[in-house]
Amino acid sequence: QLQLVESGGGSVQPGGSLRLSCAASGFSLSSSNIAMSWHRQAPGKEREWVATISSIIGSTNYADSVLGRFTLSRDYDKNTVYLQMNTLEPDDTAKYYCRAVDRVFDVWGQGTLVTVSS
Repeated sequence: QLQLVESGGGSVQPGGSLRLSCAASGFSLSSSNIAMSWHRQAPGKEREWVATISSIIGSTNYADSVLGRFTLSRDYDKNTVYLQMNTLEPDDTAKYYCRAVDRVFDVWGQGTLVTVSS
């Protein structure tokens, strides 16, 4: 069964950092070039794309709103993708979702909540 499990969310003050994890099961990040992405949905707003990493090539893309503050990485041994979030702002408050897309599947995780508040 294909599954993504996010973790690492929490409450942090503005300027703080968090690292989100997306653990994959049922498929391997190293077996094919999978587009692993993070999305977020703030209260009362639509879900928006945050960043994407290609699981084998390693190329990354970021939304303008997080460019320079967020960084994607992946760990083949743990079959996990990470989103390092630095210099967090109140506007980053949202539920963050991981997504995996390749030619045959499109899987979403259940999300992890990030709250940035003083």
